[in-house]
Amino acid sequence: MLLLAVFCCLLHTLLVPSSAQSDSNQPVIQLRLAGEKKKHYEGRVEIFYNGEWGTVCDDDFSIYAAQVVCRELGFTGAESWLPSAKYGKGEGRIWLDNVHCTGSEKSLAHCESNGFGVSDCKHSEDVGVVCSSKRIPGFKFIRNQANSQEGLTVQVEEVRIRATYSHRKRIPITEGFLEVKDGGKWRQICNEDWNLMNSRVICGMQGFPGEKRFNTRPYKLLASRRKKNYWGFSINCTGNEADLSDCKLGREIEKKGNSTCGKGMPVVVSCVPGRVFAPSVSIGFRKAYRVEQPLVRLRGGAMIGEGRVEVLKNGEWGTVCDDNWNIRTATVVCRELGFGSAKEALTGARMGQGIGPVHMNEVECSGFEKSLTECYFNPNSLGCSHEEDAAVKCNVPAMGFHNRLRLSGGRNPYEGRVEVLGERNGSLVWGTVCSDSWGTMEAMVVCRQLGLGFASNAFQETWYWQGDSSADAVVMSGVRCSGTELTLEQCLHHGKHVVCPKGGGHFAAGVSCTMTAPDLVLNAQVVEQTTYLEDRPMYALQCAHEERCLSGSADKADPSSYRRLLRFSSQIHNNGQSDFRPRASPQSWVWHDCHRHYHSMEVFTHYDLMSLNGTKVAEGHKASFCLEDTYCDEGIQKRYECANFGAQGITVGCWDTYRHDIDCQWIDITDVKPGDYILQVVINPNHEVAESDYTNNIMKCRSRYDGHRMWTYNCHTGGTLSSETEETFPGLLTNQLSHR
Repeated sequence: MLLLAVFCCLLHTLLVPSSAQSDSNQPVIQLRLAGEKKKHYEGRVEIFYNGEWGTVCDDDFSIYAAQVVCRELGFTGAESWLPSAKYGKGEGRIWLDNVHCTGSEKSLAHCESNGFGVSDCKHSEDVGVVCSSKRIPGFKFIRNQANSQEGLTVQVEEVRIRATYSHRKRIPITEGFLEVKDGGKWRQICNEDWNLMNSRVICGMQGFPGEKRFNTRPYKLLASRRKKNYWGFSINCTGNEADLSDCKLGREIEKKGNSTCGKGMPVVVSCVPGRVFAPSVSIGFRKAYRVEQPLVRLRGGAMIGEGRVEVLKNGEWGTVCDDNWNIRTATVVCRELGFGSAKEALTGARMGQGIGPVHMNEVECSGFEKSLTECYFNPNSLGCSHEEDAAVKCNVPAMGFHNRLRLSGGRNPYEGRVEVLGERNGSLVWGTVCSDSWGTMEAMVVCRQLGLGFASNAFQETWYWQGDSSADAVVMSGVRCSGTELTLEQCLHHGKHVVCPKGGGHFAAGVSCTMTAPDLVLNAQVVEQTTYLEDRPMYALQCAHEERCLSGSADKADPSSYRRLLRFSSQIHNNGQSDFRPRASPQSWVWHDCHRHYHSMEVFTHYDLMSLNGTKVAEGHKASFCLEDTYCDEGIQKRYECANFGAQGITVGCWDTYRHDIDCQWIDITDVKPGDYILQVVINPNHEVAESDYTNNIMKCRSRYDGHRMWTYNCHTGGTLSSETEETFPGLLTNQLSHR
């Protein structure tokens, strides 16, 4: 029996990765990650030793030392380390210098170094680490120094809100007992020292923008009947933390069996969901009343709750520069938009480059602002480019969307036949989706629902993917999506009455997904600056006529007559995160005599002249293009060119220019009467190729034609102006909208 007890004790020591496990002759330390973070599992390495917090010098530091630090904090490992006080300069002593680790040490204190307090470094050399976001299963937090309570951060494996039995089927779960996983076991927290600021942080982690009060009576009754297993500490959050791991550890809770937390009960948290995730009861309000013009939005993200941050100022949308951008500021953005706290603050245009002005730079938030527009920023700081556009990834509630959809038969998890959980004969069964009308927009929703990013392809036949034969039957048909839906079920579809003449099986819908996508934007200024009229004789337009670049009346026109052409240049930038490539394979490209090269997309742009009420008065023409890199930003190599049947596409950071003086780069306005019009250009109009943002694929200009001349002015790209300005277009008032 004694032997068994010794064995169990030894096994426990081997399995519990904790900073407390140190040899008796080794110094005992505690660690924390501090400083200006962009995600909660990174920061400046700080050590508590001899009653004092201090830092670590970057001399001789390595990824092996970073691994030791991260594991000591309960993470599975390290991704990288950063020298030169990248997370800001620390204070106090520099405890360790010239640290040499093998990577197998249980604690940073076990690694070779100059010794504690022996250093010739300055705080400008403070080292930081980026840990893996995954926690060590079974990790147990142990405070191994009685006086290290002040400043020690909370390190637990996992956090959850456990709903009461009657609320367990509600999605999302917004209220219940708070539990933390420590040492492989779920434990409650005593509410004697609990406050609403702690609840605010927990709600943010769970994807909710705020906390609320609740009826404690039913929870007291439940708690009195349940066996409790309390965690040994209280928690002190200020309320602006993005994650519990940034909160400070409170006092130690004395364990007294059933008498533990005698004056209180287990903590209960109640959260307020954002509008998108609210139960259906409140959705009616969104339909009944017009939502106030938002001042902040996200663009270019693959999943809900992530994207490039854009703000509205003086009626125009612009971006935010990433100088000083951190997780606290990102959390203000996330909460403002109805999400939880930020998972990550992204810099360097990681969600693609925006267009228009850079409205804010050096933004500093306290974390309690209602909007990013309330935060301090430096209005005199100039010189930021769109290469520095800030972005966020927010915590969103667990909605279980991915459980009702799957991809089957693909070569990798990012592709396959789409199978949905549908109802048949009163029971839920897996089945396929009819591929009639299946396209990029529908595929985009599938990839988003599964958390797989953007769609790279939508397939109407899936011969090469052997899905589950028991799921061959079609359970969903007539699917039409706008592309913004969170689930395929939210798209228009036939409901219970499935109609699919060609059936499922090999004719079922399929998708392939990708984490990055291109984003094409037409340069509105170039269009405005290059527009002019040309009268050209029919005999000089024979090639263009054959290619249907003229209006219908040209079919009966006299060869000696003239056509009036509205000419302009198109300069199309790829601001996304991956190259824009045509869907068609080179074997199906079409040779165009007018341009003397192959066109990889038959309908790449629509050119139209419209009346002020939106009626087409001159349908320019569904222009086909050869796609190539005409020019690129500095440091970017051209990859695509049309000559010699070359590869076609537009590289990230490059643009394709179709000059005003080439054939078909016009709208035939021969039959148009004098008046005020709107010139409209739409890129990739059929959504043939997936992009991260389609709202900026449209460009509109005001145009005035007096029968002899054409004035083009106020050109703007879709989504760059406030909705009021867009709605009053063509008036184009610069509304002062940057106030509540």
